[in-house]
Order: sequence, then C-alpha cells, then structure tokens
Amino acid sequence: MSEQIGSLSRPAATVSSMPPSPEAKGRTDVWAIVLAGGEGVRLRPLLREVIGDERPKQYAKLLGDRTLLRQTLDRVGIAIRPECTMLVTMRLHARYIAEEFPGSGPTPHLLAQPCDRGTAAAILYAATRIVWRCPEAMVAIFPSDHFILGEATFMGYVAELTAWVRAHPERLVLVGARPTSPEVEYGWVEPGEQLGDVSTGPVHTVRQFWEKPSLGRAERCLAAGYLWNTSVIVGKASTVLHLGARGLPAVTERLAQLERVVGTPDEAWAIQQAFELLPKANFSRAVLEACPDALAVSRLPRLAWSDLGNPRRVMEVVNRMRIRPAWATTLLPLRDAFARETMPATSAAV
Repeated sequence: MSEQIGSLSRPAATVSSMPPSPEAKGRTDVWAIVLAGGEGVRLRPLLREVIGDERPKQYAKLLGDRTLLRQTLDRVGIAIRPECTMLVTMRLHARYIAEEFPGSGPTPHLLAQPCDRGTAAAILYAATRIVWRCPEAMVAIFPSDHFILGEATFMGYVAELTAWVRAHPERLVLVGARPTSPEVEYGWVEPGEQLGDVSTGPVHTVRQFWEKPSLGRAERCLAAGYLWNTSVIVGKASTVLHLGARGLPAVTERLAQLERVVGTPDEAWAIQQAFELLPKANFSRAVLEACPDALAVSRLPRLAWSDLGNPRRVMEVVNRMRIRPAWATTLLPLRDAFARETMPATSAAV
C-alpha cells in the first residue's frame, strides 16, 4: 500500500530510489528550471489571513519558516547546483526575490520575465538560455508550489530519470502521481507500452495527455487507472525546444532570436519586445497535449506529494502535519472553513 499524504510519515524503507550521488550533483550538464512566475490568485484569500498581504504563494511561508520557493530550491539543491539552476520569475516580483536572496553565497541564474506569457514562454525561455550555455544539457523542470515529504528520495528518483533520458534523448519524461479523485485542475496521462525501467518502476510511453479535462473525462481517467501529471518534467533541453517548436513555433523562433543581443546594451529592450509579442500559452496544453508521441511517463516512488494550488490543498497538508505552522492554530475557524471547500480531495497516493 502506498503511503498517503495523510500520515505525513517518512517514506518506507523499501523504497529503492536512492539519494543522488555527489558525482551526480557535481555535473555541469544537468540543469534545473524552477518556475516561480505565477501570481497564485487562488491562494490570495488564505494569504491575506496568514501573512497579511497577497504576495504570490511561492514567496509565502505557509508550511514553516521557509517560503515555498526556498523549500523548492533547497530540495532541488540536493542534486543540482545553484550555478546550474534557472529560476524563472517576473520583474514585478523583484522585491520578493530581494527578500529571498538577502546575502552572499551561490544563487541560481535569475530570469525575470518582463510580463506574464504563461508557462510555455517561461519554460521555453529558460531552456533556450540553457542550450546557449550547454547544448547537450539535461533539464529537470520543477514548479515552486509543491509539498514533498521524502525529498532526498525524490531527487534521487529525478537523477535516475535523468540517466534514463540520456539513453532516450528523444523523450520528455513526465512524472506522474497515482490519483485519488477525478481532479479537473491537473493534467491526466494515459500510459502506454513499457519503454524501460528505473529502480522505482517502469517508464511507459504516453498514449494521450489531457490538460485540465472536463469532470466526465477526469472520472473516466480515474476509473481507467491513468496518472495525474505533477508538472515535473525531465529531458534534454534541446528536446524541450524541439517539442516547443512543434506546438508553438512562433514562440521558440522569437526566443531564439534573442541570442544575438545577449550581453549587449540592447538585451533588456529586446527581451521586453519579444515578450510583448509572444502569445500567452500553457506549456502542458500547447506542447504536451500536442506531442504525446515524444513523451514518456514514470510514476513517483512511494512518498507524499501535493500540489499547493488552492486553499483546500494547503489545508489537507496542514491538517495532517504533526507540527503545524503557528497560523494554523491562530486561524483555526478559518482553517476549517477552507478545509470544507466544495472541491474533491487532491492529495496524491503515490
């Protein structure tokens, strides 16, 4: 039986995925893309009560004394060095970024987008910059609003997927979670034939991908045993761009043109102009849905995972924590009200 988020206990000792080796962390051809450009609109009511303002959720200390972004960066740093991490944010978030990195020490490369053009532009912009630096680079893409218990196991698993992709460079591997409800705010993945294995289980082709389907479609996906897409993706940076060109050719072409102005006085102006002309697009819908033949999917090992995209999901985690954040006690009536929101439970049993 897989461990569920409700117990918030440590992963079972039988999990075979190991923490990444020091050699893996020392590689300079493995990069991380951390997505931190969202506004977190659905969490604003909760954040008003918890911290007194409506900052984007990734800059909020919701589950302890670190922001969700810092928790993500620390987790990623188990396997990937800050010097090989691209943090994609927004220029409007400059004051929050300044709070996040107040002192000296290694920091990720900061890509501050001039305006919001969706996750497609964020991912493709970061992948483009990485390919300029390291054409053969591998990348792992991480949202900055996930809760994961068993972080070393998780990053060891990501390192295994990276090694698998080296032998299958034409594939992007989606990290899937076993669902517990007909969630309509996630993508759903239909696994196909087995392509290979990592220590935690098989890697499959993807027959079909649906981003935020209808309730009826989600119910059918749940009944068929399909997987939630966690939005963690592993692959070659050049493959990310290749698939981006299939789904959004105008975006990849315009971003590629920026190379000629990098390091010149025109760079900031050119980036501003490029983003103003880009269409707003979701990477999952515009690229993953359009290219299932180039995808693979692997299910998370046995650990607790949750997307913290709305107040209910935050409450699901907080209400089951052994040591709860102070605000959860202070705002007990509000906490219970958020927990009763009329949405299906969405913590993953993986």
